[in-house]
Amino acid sequence: MVNRNISAADFGKVALLMGGTSAEREISLDGGQAVYTALQRQGVDVTAIDVRGEVVCQLRQAGYDRVFNLLHGRGGEDGVMQGALKQAGIPCTGSGVTASAIAMSKLQTKRIWQAAAIPTPAYRCVTRAADLTNALGDLGLPLIIKPAHEGSSLGMSRVDSAADLLAAWQQAAAFDPEVLLEQWVSGREYTIAILGRQVLPVIHLETHHSFYDFDAKYRANDTRYRIPCGLESSAEEQLQQLALSAFDAVGAEGWGRVDVMADSAGNFWPIEINTVPGMTSHSLVPMAAAAAGISFDALVWQILATTLAPVVTTESAHAGD
Repeated sequence: MVNRNISAADFGKVALLMGGTSAEREISLDGGQAVYTALQRQGVDVTAIDVRGEVVCQLRQAGYDRVFNLLHGRGGEDGVMQGALKQAGIPCTGSGVTASAIAMSKLQTKRIWQAAAIPTPAYRCVTRAADLTNALGDLGLPLIIKPAHEGSSLGMSRVDSAADLLAAWQQAAAFDPEVLLEQWVSGREYTIAILGRQVLPVIHLETHHSFYDFDAKYRANDTRYRIPCGLESSAEEQLQQLALSAFDAVGAEGWGRVDVMADSAGNFWPIEINTVPGMTSHSLVPMAAAAAGISFDALVWQILATTLAPVVTTESAHAGD
């Protein structure tokens, strides 16, 4: 539900940042339009800005009070925009500088998870084609190959044969010099959205593709989104708690999404975190929110509300006395 203790006027002048120059530009524009319309419907003084260069000085000069950040990928989701906005003193939705930078790097995320004893599939980071053979020997087949710093499954592919490894690595390397080779987890794919401290219902993803790739996410009409997810309630609660722990381990906050694989034995394996998830008609966070009884309008309102300083009442001020 929308927090009726907050009025549209409390948000002041809001800049919705979308578009950008990353490979996920079109996805950001699509979701940005939906968010813009939802905020306008609720009386928020919002301006949609297609970011193509330096924008923070303009925001400060124009007197914007806060930012709804819907920039995906590099420059918008990796801590760069978050750092610039923090320096300018402009509150922004989503995670802060450090958490954004960590979550944008699949490699750093996995290292943090390993240190926090959060299960994650074995992997190698390969920056040279000459190292592929050794990595294959360490990990075996099948593998999932992915750029270390891209979202929306861009540049990702499954490899079942050693003969296909070089081409898959080259495809990923076209997006990023750091390429992650990760052991394939055979089983079901789940995604878990987090809104504030609320873990939303788990979604089970079903696709005829080898995995939930770009086409399955944004183009296919036969991808199935199972809510309820089909797990026993105790298993779903376990998965939700694991997702929250994975989210917290990198210091993420505000909102986001954790993607998890389940193997044939029912073990859960977190794969990655999205700190600025998509908000298109195919996107997963709005689906999970709807399953929890949260409309799209209420969802964007709650995300924007995370930029407001908590109201300290007399009762809460003395809560720790």
